[in-house]
Amino acid sequence: MSDTVERIKQQISDNTVLLYMKGSPKLPQCGFSSQASQAVMACGERFAYVDILQNPDIRAELPKYANWPTFPQLWVNGELVGGCDIIVEMYQKGELKPLIEEAIKGASEEG
Repeated sequence: MSDTVERIKQQISDNTVLLYMKGSPKLPQCGFSSQASQAVMACGERFAYVDILQNPDIRAELPKYANWPTFPQLWVNGELVGGCDIIVEMYQKGELKPLIEEAIKGASEEG
């Protein structure tokens, strides 16, 4: 297995809520990453992100690892939640915030 895939696995396991995106939440580099990061930020919990534009190896490997071809990608508790459309839809339906809150709460109880 490649070092990049190992790094991806490590990032996913180290961060309860992780958004792979183009740019950063404060300076997103594409509309989809902007919408996704705004939805996640609106949930009010801290989350990690990886700028795939700064990490071309991750940009190349993650779609194969995740079996999900596009960015952004939201991972919660080691599970792929989905991309922009799913993230925004879950947020609008009121499903994203409890998912993230439960994950954060669970992680802090474990730690």
